Amino acid sequence: MKTASAPNQAVNHALLQYYEAIETASHEMLEAARAGDWDRVVKLEGACAVLISQLKHAATERRLGSEEAQLKARIMQRILVNDAEIRHLAEPWLEDLDQMMAGRPRNVLH
Repeated sequence: MKTASAPNQAVNHALLQYYEAIETASHEMLEAARAGDWDRVVKLEGACAVLISQLKHAATERRLGSEEAQLKARIMQRILVNDAEIRHLAEPWLEDLDQMMAGRPRNVLH
């Protein structure tokens, strides 16, 4: 028998919406990384940081129930998969940036 009240359900729903928004932003970051649009990746990363900050604040007020926690875990897994692929795609870009910062131009054939 469930005894969750409507306000608690609303708070849980709001928390899940934060996780879903972060997942959406991480997917958009992945699409931008696949397209090589690193400026957009950085912009979306900033948006994710704001959402995560808001989520942390909201999560201090309420814990998720078991069903919501399972959904959260599935969302988090998808976010981690997106993040891993973004990092993989970013490695060559970061190496180029590191070389440029060190004053070593990238060898490019035209």
